[in-house]
Amino acid sequence: MALVVQKFGGTSVANIEKIRNVAKKVIREKERGNEVVVVLSAMAGETDRLINMANAATDSPDGREYDSLISTGEQVTVTLLAIVLISMGYKAKSFLGFQVKIKTDQAYKKARIKGIDAQAIREELKKGAIVVVAGFQGVDEENNITTLGRGGSDTSAVALAAALKADQCDIYTDVDGVYTTDPNVCNRARRLERISYDEMLEMAMTGAKVLQPRSVEMAKKYDVPVYVK
Repeated sequence: MALVVQKFGGTSVANIEKIRNVAKKVIREKERGNEVVVVLSAMAGETDRLINMANAATDSPDGREYDSLISTGEQVTVTLLAIVLISMGYKAKSFLGFQVKIKTDQAYKKARIKGIDAQAIREELKKGAIVVVAGFQGVDEENNITTLGRGGSDTSAVALAAALKADQCDIYTDVDGVYTTDPNVCNRARRLERISYDEMLEMAMTGAKVLQPRSVEMAKKYDVPVYVK
């Protein structure tokens, strides 16, 4: 039995139909006999909508309250996926960042993960449950909600994989792997079968959107095998 962390971005959970498709992928992994932890982003466009609301309220929203607001998108998607999985006959439980204790510093809007208390996840996995965790968010030492910056759900997934000593971390995105350039723009883009952490980090730092730079740094630090699907 392997432990697999799967991360799905906003386009993958943009509506109920797509969330059901995600559920099928998750179940497929579970049926292979593996333990599964799923990390989700907010629905496509939801975080931007929340940011716009905060900025409409004031030119300079308070950092603590801003993070508390924009973290709410992931609460919707993780609970919906858990609801769908349960309706399909599978044990599932959702967690927000503060419930897992994804501990961060206090740099609102761009917090860095300092550690993860994964005990609650391990207990649910032992019960046979699929665990669904909100990406992009954590909690500081004073129990304030924090967010990790745009694309932070990738970092959440890799950090959880490292904390749980997962066998692999699968990042699902709108392309089926890492390409030499954006395949949505250039039809001559070539898919890479394998890429080193350093090469991926260089690509991410120079604008490749397939993985967030911090997630690649963390994958390298903790030697987490990452698969882009």
